[in-house]
Amino acid sequence: MTIQQLRYVTVICQEGSINKASELLYVSQPSLTSAVQELEKELGITIFSRSGRGVTPTNDGQEFIRYAREIIAQYDDLLERYGKGGALKKKFGISTQHYSFAVKAFVEMVKQFGTDEYEFAIRETRTRDVIDDVFSGKSEIGILYLNDFNRGPLEKLLKSNGLIFTPLTECSAFVYLWKRHPLADKSVIRFEDLKDYPCLSFEQGDNASFYYSEEILSTSEYPKTIKATDRATMLNLMVGLNGYTLCSGVISEELNGSDFIAVPFEADSESVGSNMVIGYISKKNMLLSHIAQLYIREIDNYLKSYQEKYH
Repeated sequence: MTIQQLRYVTVICQEGSINKASELLYVSQPSLTSAVQELEKELGITIFSRSGRGVTPTNDGQEFIRYAREIIAQYDDLLERYGKGGALKKKFGISTQHYSFAVKAFVEMVKQFGTDEYEFAIRETRTRDVIDDVFSGKSEIGILYLNDFNRGPLEKLLKSNGLIFTPLTECSAFVYLWKRHPLADKSVIRFEDLKDYPCLSFEQGDNASFYYSEEILSTSEYPKTIKATDRATMLNLMVGLNGYTLCSGVISEELNGSDFIAVPFEADSESVGSNMVIGYISKKNMLLSHIAQLYIREIDNYLKSYQEKYH
């Protein structure tokens, strides 16, 4: 088994096609097929199921590819730190709930690489996908939050997937809305103030548990609700319909603009989980790469500076 073979199977899995993978890897299709067959023979498993529509990993293949991605990531990090010349293309990926500050930290991290060659990825996605991406090795770390409401179920899910949650900051709840919203001038906003306006939330999938919600108080009875799939649409709905969302209050004006504000939310005594802890998830007992550490440093610095400035 070689690192090259491990790279082959991860690219094939990514593309779902040996033909497409051969083009990306600059390897002939027969050579690529032969390399995979030799690896399957050595391991005693079938990695891919082949059909007229392409290839998909078998159950054994999915598990093997997950470990292969871990090994490749650690190998690449070793070369980056100790390899001669440092010519290796740097790779890194994160998955995150829809947070502008996570994107801002990513921007600052990428700036540090200047003219270096790199292949980075940031995926703003649903909560369950954040967890699945880190579990599968598609992303090295994931950004999400825990609170008193979702902590038990999510920590159980993380543990069953061999993942750990590392806290970065604790936030109280804020109402995020357009600066010309009728409630924008209030010093605090209560739940009863919001009854005439649509609550905006990110769609988590048809069968998603409410524990996956990116907005706090997900089980509250909102008279009007609208679901969206991306931050740009969410912001447009705030302007067009005076919509709002309940969030951490940590926002990036540089990316979202200055047309939106966060007003403190005053929860009633029955509101469970109105405070949230933002952090990152990663694989248990796996050393983070140098790039992941840089990113975490950037997001940690941004969160601390934001809290000092606004709270």
